[in-house]
Parts: sequence; structure tokens; C-alpha cells
Amino acid sequence: MSLSIIVPCLNEAATVTTTLAALQPVRARGAEVIVVDGGSSDETVVLARPHVDRVLTGPRGRAFQMNAGAAAARGDILLFLHADCRLPEFADRLIVDGLNRERKSWGRFDVDITGRHRLLGVVAYLMNVRSRLTGIATGDQGVFVTRTLFEAAGRFPEIALMEDIALSQGLKRFSAPLCLRHRIRASGRRWERHGVLRTVLLMWRLRFAYWRGADPEQLALRYLPHGD
Repeated sequence: MSLSIIVPCLNEAATVTTTLAALQPVRARGAEVIVVDGGSSDETVVLARPHVDRVLTGPRGRAFQMNAGAAAARGDILLFLHADCRLPEFADRLIVDGLNRERKSWGRFDVDITGRHRLLGVVAYLMNVRSRLTGIATGDQGVFVTRTLFEAAGRFPEIALMEDIALSQGLKRFSAPLCLRHRIRASGRRWERHGVLRTVLLMWRLRFAYWRGADPEQLALRYLPHGD
């Protein structure tokens, strides 16, 4: 099965070159890499263009951007990767072999959050445990899914926040995820910039409010002053 990697970006000039450079071995083995920019005011698009198969531009919002990338992708499997995340070595083979071996159609990696704060390791551990218990994957874990299932589940709901949670809920109706123990490396910049405990508590409150039926547009207003 062929793989397309979709990277939503917004003002990621400081990180996009490193992220995309790390994808070149996977790209050399046949994976397609697509960057979808949400209207960056920096050099993100210029820096990304030499390292990818396509650069698309569209409305700001990860859900909108990732759906646009999926619509343009050629692969049988879609991998959605945040611009500040690094895949484990041979991620393409891990995904294809894992899905075939376990007869699954979607999944995610474990996550390792990089940074100086000693609590980041605890945060990553709890994220991985929670994901296994609930079957819910977050964007930092590198969600991958067959194109067929992605379309059957209705793609990402085009909401301002919690699009990864909503997609996972839709995918779970078809099957449980493949939880690969190989670790994707996610930047701890969000947690360190705003405080690890403060960020964790904020996300817990927002997810609980979403579970209670809160409007994602209103939740985004609470998140954006603290998010990326």
C-alpha cells in the first residue's frame, strides 16, 4: 500500500525544514509528502517547497488543511503529521506492516515529548496510556488511516478544535486503532511556553467541555491564547 504524509502548517518557518528533511528517506522509498499551508506570514511555503511533492494553500485550521491534503493525496494510506513532530525510523514500513499484520485500518504511534522540563516525560506516558485505554488518538501521535476508512468515517469534521478527537470517535465505530509502541517525537514547545501543568489542566478542561457538548468554536477561543 502506498503512503501519503500530510503536514498542516501555519508560520512554521523555524521548524518546517527540519521536519521535512527527516522525511526524505521515507520519501525516497516512495511516500508522497504534501504540505498544506493555512496562510503563513513567514517563509514556511518557500522553505517547504524543495522538500515535498506538493504545497497546497487553503483556509486556516488543521481540519480544513488536512482534509485538503487528503483530497489531493494519491496514497492508499494517509498519515497526518504535525509540523513540529518527527517520525520514528522506517515509519512507513512500521505502518504498512502493522496494519497488514493486525488487520487494522487505522492507528497511531506512541509519543515522546522533547524538551527541558522533567514533567514532559510524564505527560507523554499518560497520553500513551490514555490513548490505549480509550482508543482515542491525538494529532501529536501521528494518526494514520486507510483512505477508504477515512472517507467512510466522514473525514475530519471541519471544526475549530478537537478535530483529532472527533475523527478518532468516528474511526472507532469501525475498529479499534493499531497502537504502535515506536515513538514519534513531538516538540514540547507548547507546554514549556505556557507551563506544563497549566497546559495539561487547560487541555483536560477543554476535552471535558467537548465531551459535555460544548461548541468547538468557543473552545478554540479559550485554547488559542495558550496554543501554538
